[in-house]
Order: sequence, then structure tokens, then C-alpha cells
Amino acid sequence: MEASPLNEIDDRRTIGFLLSDVARMMRAAFDRRVRRLGLTRSQWLVLSLLHRRPGVSQSELAEMLEVERAAAGRMVDRLERRHWLVRRPDRLDRRINRLYLTAEAEAVQAEMGCIAVELLDDAMAGLSGEEREALSEMLERVKAQLQGMAPRPAAPAPAPRPDLAP
Repeated sequence: MEASPLNEIDDRRTIGFLLSDVARMMRAAFDRRVRRLGLTRSQWLVLSLLHRRPGVSQSELAEMLEVERAAAGRMVDRLERRHWLVRRPDRLDRRINRLYLTAEAEAVQAEMGCIAVELLDDAMAGLSGEEREALSEMLERVKAQLQGMAPRPAAPAPAPRPDLAP
């Protein structure tokens, strides 16, 4: 029996929903596991981003987190009060502060890394090594495809209809 266009659409939607649900469930499970470290989701996201990209500016951090600069500033302030990050002036532009994790935050980040590995192993327990590798490869290809896609231009505004003119 041939697949109908409706089934193709349903399959595509299912993949999107599955990816979204898995990502949401992974974040929620990680939240539960790092709670003992006293971390909120926004805090562990900031620590992870700064671990991977030390020296970003507060504006760049806001962009990576997809939040307003003021919200990112409040997160940075809280982490600075905990002595988990420091602001250092940019060498070329003294108006910009660069953000760096402290040694204490790097230790927390290392513990978060262990928790992440355990969570991924638990989540992937039903897959063989080959299946895990295949899933990773396929998701990397989808990610690369998305990264290479140019944003679609906005649809032009509809032309005014002469029969509706005042």
C-alpha cells in the first residue's frame, strides 16, 4: 500500500514532536539530577556555555541563551555573587566585559559532565552501540543541514486590492 501525502506529513510531524519531547525530557531529567548541586536550569546552561566558549560577552551570552540582555545580566550577576564567574574587561574595548568561569565553577562543570554522561547512558540503555552511533550520525547530518540553510525571506505583503480601496 502506497503512503498518502497525509501520512508523510504525520510522519514529519512525529519526528519533530519526538525530537522536541526527547530534548524536553532530557532537560527535565538533567534538572532533577543537578538540583543537588544547587543549580537552576538557567545556571547550568550558562555554566555549560561559558565552559565551551570562555570569554564571551554578556550580549553574546544572551544571544546564545536566546534571552534579553537584561535577563542574561541578572543570571551573570547571580553567578558572580556565587563566585562562579568573573567579568574581565575586553582588551580592545573597555566597554565590553568578557565572562569566564572560576575554578570553583569549573569543578561544578566537571560534576555536571559526569551527570550528563550518566543520564545519556541511562536514556540510551535500550540502544546498541551501533544504533547510538547511527543516531548520532543522523542527528549531526540534520544539524549540519539546518545550519547551512539560509533563512527564508519574509513573504511580501499582499498588494492592496483595488476593489477594497476607500
